[in-house]
Amino acid sequence: MNIALRIIYRIYQTFIALPLILLASVITSLTTIIGCFLGNGHFWGYYPGKLWSRFICTVLLLPVKIEGREHLKKGQSYVFVANHQGFFDVFLIYGYLNRNFKWMMKLSLRKMPLVGPACAAARHIFVDKRGASKIRATYDKARETLQDGMSLVVFPEGARTFTGHMGQFRRGAFMLADELQLPVCPLTINGSFNVMPRTRDFHYAIWHPLSLTIHEPIPYTGNEEQGGWNEESHETIGRETMQKAYAAINSALVPEYQGYVENPDQ
Repeated sequence: MNIALRIIYRIYQTFIALPLILLASVITSLTTIIGCFLGNGHFWGYYPGKLWSRFICTVLLLPVKIEGREHLKKGQSYVFVANHQGFFDVFLIYGYLNRNFKWMMKLSLRKMPLVGPACAAARHIFVDKRGASKIRATYDKARETLQDGMSLVVFPEGARTFTGHMGQFRRGAFMLADELQLPVCPLTINGSFNVMPRTRDFHYAIWHPLSLTIHEPIPYTGNEEQGGWNEESHETIGRETMQKAYAAINSALVPEYQGYVENPDQ
C-alpha cells in the first residue's frame, strides 16, 4: 500500500471504522453478558462474538481467506491449536472457523472493560499461572468444557510472537487432548502479524490479507500403542502430537515466517 492510500486508510479508520468498532464492541459485550445470564451460554457465548469478529474484519476492509473446512466433522469436538501472530488472530478464528468453542486465554484479559466480563460470562477459560494448583484448576475447567461436547481453542505458544515466527509450544493442550481421547486440529494463521504486530498494539491497522488454514486433524492414537495408559506414555503421545501439530502449522506459514525464533516472553 503506497503512502497516499495508507493516509486515506488511516483517515477512514479514525472517522468511520474505529467509532463503529467501539460501538459494536459495547453492544457485543452487553449482549453476551445479558444473554448468558438469561440462559443458553453456549449460544450467547459464541454467536455475538462471531458476528463482532466478522464485522471488525469487514469494516477494516481486510480480505479473509479460509482453507480446509472440509477436514472438520459435524458434531466432533476438537482441541484446536494455532500459531499466535497477533491481536487479529482472535477475530480470524472467532469469526471464520465456524465451530462453537471456548478460548483458553490469559488471566489478564479478564480485567479488560466489558470484554473481560463478557468472556467470563461466556465461560471462556482464563489460564491462571500463579502456582501449580491454579494451573491444575485451569485444566480441570478445560476438561469439563470438552466433556460437555464443546471444542477448545488454544495458542500453545502462550504469547504472541515479536517476529511473525513461531516460538516453542507448551504440551498442556496436547496432553489434555490425549487424556480425553480427542483429535487435535492445527490452524495456521497468516497476515495477523502484518495487520497489527505486537509492537504496535492499539495503533492503526495496516491493510493486509488474512488467511486461516484448517489442517487435517491429528487423531487420537490411544495409549495402547505405548503399552497401556501410564504417565510416561501419556507424556510421550502428548509430545508426539505437539510435534506433528507444530510441523503442520509451520508448513502453511508464508516462507517469510517459517521456522522457529525464540520468543523471550514465553
